Amino acid sequence: MAATGNNIHNSNAKIVLGDAGYVLEDVPHLSDYISDLPTYSNPLQDNPAYSVVKQYFVHVDDTVPQKVVVHKNSPRGIHFRRAGPRQRIYFKADEVHACIVTCGGLCPGLNTVIRELVCGLYNMYGVKKVLGIEGGYRGFYSKNTIHLTPKFVNDIHKRGGTVLGTSRGGHDTSKIVDSIQDRGINQVYIIGGDGTQRGASAIYEEVRRRGLKVAVVGIPKTIDNDIPIIDKSFGFDSAVEEAQRAINAAHVESESMENGIGLVKLMGRYCGFIAMYATLASRDVDCCLIPESPFYLEGPGGLYEYISRCLKDNGHMVIVIAEGAGQELLSGSLDSDKLDASGNKLLQDVGLWISQKIKDHFSKEHKMTINLKYIDPTYMIRAIPSNASDNVYCTLLAQSAIHGAMAGYTGYTSGLVNGRQTYIPFYRITEKQNKVVITDRMWARLLSSTNQPSFLIQKDAVAEELKEEETTNKLDDDNNNNTNNIEDETMSKPSVM
Repeated sequence: MAATGNNIHNSNAKIVLGDAGYVLEDVPHLSDYISDLPTYSNPLQDNPAYSVVKQYFVHVDDTVPQKVVVHKNSPRGIHFRRAGPRQRIYFKADEVHACIVTCGGLCPGLNTVIRELVCGLYNMYGVKKVLGIEGGYRGFYSKNTIHLTPKFVNDIHKRGGTVLGTSRGGHDTSKIVDSIQDRGINQVYIIGGDGTQRGASAIYEEVRRRGLKVAVVGIPKTIDNDIPIIDKSFGFDSAVEEAQRAINAAHVESESMENGIGLVKLMGRYCGFIAMYATLASRDVDCCLIPESPFYLEGPGGLYEYISRCLKDNGHMVIVIAEGAGQELLSGSLDSDKLDASGNKLLQDVGLWISQKIKDHFSKEHKMTINLKYIDPTYMIRAIPSNASDNVYCTLLAQSAIHGAMAGYTGYTSGLVNGRQTYIPFYRITEKQNKVVITDRMWARLLSSTNQPSFLIQKDAVAEELKEEETTNKLDDDNNNNTNNIEDETMSKPSVM
C-alpha cells in the first residue's frame, strides 16, 4: 500500500505517515538536496543471472515493520524501507568511484563483506573503480589506498581480520570529506560498530552540507551484537560457535579434577549476548554472568553459595563471564574514567579477579582446594574467518548496501530487521546500545538451562527481608515504648476508689 499523509524532511529524520498508524522512518536520498538528478535503467534487468527471478525489483512502497508481534487493535507501527534493487538508478557504472573502509575492532566476516562489496559492484553494476582505504578513518587522509578487484579479493573471505587494516579513532570529518572530494569518490561504504556509524553519520551530514553527489552507506559490525534495531550483527554466529571450543575445554578440565572449576571469559563490554548464546548453545555451563545482570559474591543467594552447592552436587562446574560483568565489584589502580580511542571505557580483567576471589574464599572459608582453570579466548574468537551462516549474511548485507547506493539512497545502514534486509537511518542505529533484557524470555531460558540463581532477584529479596525485619523490630520497639509509656502513665496517676 502506498504511504499517504505528511512527509517531514530534514537531514536527521525523514518520516512518512500513513493510514492506521503507519510510520515509515525513511532514509535520505540524493534528490532531497540535489535537484534535477538524471536516472538510468538498472543494468540488472539485462543480467542473465536475474532473468529467472519473478518481480526482482523492489516496489517503491515496500517496507518492513520493526515489530511483527502486534495486537488486533494496535497501530501498524514503525517501518523501515525494504532493501533491494530498484528499476531506476542514479549512477552510471563508468561514473562510480567507490571506496570501502573498515574501522574499530576485528570481527569474523569483515573480509567477506569487503569481497562481496567489490564483486557486487563489478558483477551486478559493472563498476570498475573501487578503492580500499587502509587503516580505518585516518586512512582517508594519512594512508595509501588499495585498488580492489574481484581477483584481489577472491580468497580473502577464508582469512580472519581485514585486508584493509583497521584502527580506532582518527575521525576528522572535514579532512575525510576533503579527501573524498579530492579523489572524486561518490560512493562510500563504511564497515564498523556504533561509534563508526556515528562517524559515518557525521560524514553524511558534511557531504550533504557541501551538496555533493556522494552516497554514504554504513554496514553494521559488532561482535558483541550491541547495535539496536537489527536482528543480529554479522560475525556474531561465528563468535558464538568459536566460544564453544573454549567452553568445551573448560568442561573437560573441570570434570577431570576434584572440585574442578572451568572459568571462561568472553567478549561483551556492555552487553552479554555472546556469553548468553554460547551458554545456551553449550549446555555444559552452570553459571553465566553478564553486565546487564549484577551479581554478588557473599551471603544467601550469592555466587559463592551457588559454587559450593554445584561442587557438592556434581564435583565440578563451568562458569562463563562476559568481560564487562561485575565491574562495579572491582577496585584497583585502573582509572574508571579512562577511555580508549573509540570512547569505550577501559575495563579491568574481571576473569583474573574473580578467579582469585573464588580461590581465596574456598581456601580460607571452607578449607577446600579448588582446581580452577581460567580460559580467555577473547582475541581468538574475533580473529577467525566467518562461518557458513555469517558468510551468507555478509553477502546479503553487502549486496543490499550496493543496491541502495546505486538507487540514490544515502545516510543509512544496511541491516536485517525481522528476517528482511532494510535501510535504517543512521540516527536509529546510534541512538542507544542493544543489551540483554533480563526480564525477557531468552534470559529466563538461560536461567532455566543453567539452574543458576537470578542474583538480582535474590539480592533484592534479601534486602527486602532485612528491611522487613528492621521494620518489624522498629514496630516492636515502638509498641514496647508505647506499652511502657501507658504503664508509666497509669502508675503515675492516683487511684480512684
